[in-house]
Amino acid sequence: MAQRLLARRVNATLSSAPRCTARLDPFTGPPVVYSCHRPQARTIKSTAVSKGVVSHTMQKLGDTLAENFGGAFTKLGSRQFKLDDCPDLTGKVGVVTGGSQGIGFGVAYTLLKHNISKLYIISVNEEIFEGARAVIAEELGQDKAARMFWMKCDLSDWRRVKEVAETIKRDNDRLDILVNNSGRGIMSAQLTSYGVDRHMAVNHMGHVILTSHLLSLMQKTAEEGNIVRISNQSSNLHNGAPKDTKFASLDEINQDVGPNGQYGRSKLAVLLYSRYFNRKVTQNGHPNVLMNATHPGFVSTKQSRQDILEPYPLSGYVMKYGIEPIKKDQFEGAVPTVFCATKTKDSGQYICAPCIPEEGSAMSQDDELADRLMELTRDIITDKTRMDSVERGCPMDDIVVH
Repeated sequence: MAQRLLARRVNATLSSAPRCTARLDPFTGPPVVYSCHRPQARTIKSTAVSKGVVSHTMQKLGDTLAENFGGAFTKLGSRQFKLDDCPDLTGKVGVVTGGSQGIGFGVAYTLLKHNISKLYIISVNEEIFEGARAVIAEELGQDKAARMFWMKCDLSDWRRVKEVAETIKRDNDRLDILVNNSGRGIMSAQLTSYGVDRHMAVNHMGHVILTSHLLSLMQKTAEEGNIVRISNQSSNLHNGAPKDTKFASLDEINQDVGPNGQYGRSKLAVLLYSRYFNRKVTQNGHPNVLMNATHPGFVSTKQSRQDILEPYPLSGYVMKYGIEPIKKDQFEGAVPTVFCATKTKDSGQYICAPCIPEEGSAMSQDDELADRLMELTRDIITDKTRMDSVERGCPMDDIVVH
């Protein structure tokens, strides 16, 4: 009788602890719990995992929107940087290619606003430069406008690129910032006077020559205890490079692979060069000379409003007008470049707006492909400029490892 009463009390107790399986041991009387199933706990854990997946997915979506579009979208990024976060640049010297308009002007304006002492603008049109300087004078003051120096140069003219670089080296004892921003947009295939695809000649090779000639001055600046930063303008459209890209020959890069393919291949080269430079220079004895590549997003510039109509006279209007309301302006587009040119302490990264590091495509992470690209770059430049520079050939001997 007592045992039955005890059993009832035990069963009553167990019934108050739901989802546990127990029975009374008939020999000893006390309850023996053989298992305790916790479906509720599993549900909680499963829900937590699901929430984690959803949270990660939503954050990636937020990053994608912040990286590509302007306005309120920029606040969705997991990492934030504003142009006002640019540090004081007093005493520093900088160079911006294409700094008279578009993203380049946004960069130049910001550097001057934050007191850079001297800024070289490399571009092809003096009238546009004077217009940019007038805006600087009106909004930032004549003192800031007086710090701007124009150097006329088409980056497809490699002889002129060298002359510009040598002039900058001659007239300065330091160089802290180099922004390789200028470029050919999504346009039809065209060869330069050297017989090289214009996208590759301007977006990649012209900037390699400029950087190589300025490198000794930048290394000197770094050796004096400063951090030197180089920012290269790439694009997420590097994903559109032909999947069979090998960078094996001039004939290959001169193949017409369509406007998007031409542009994407050149932007892949920009990203590969940035990572190559990090391996061969930054990590090879020059830790204070940093190089990174950037993706600005969809920005309202001449490239997206005008140049796009050359290869796509009809569908280009979608880019010109269709997404204009959500495009970034030139200052929003300048954010990742300013971050890489003034703030970052990393090198060899692919930084998307506002300052989010991304992996990039599988090809952009291929060191062997980068090595082939740079060997081909050196061979082409050496061959095409041999008459211009008999003694030195290509000014890349110090960064191309054979």
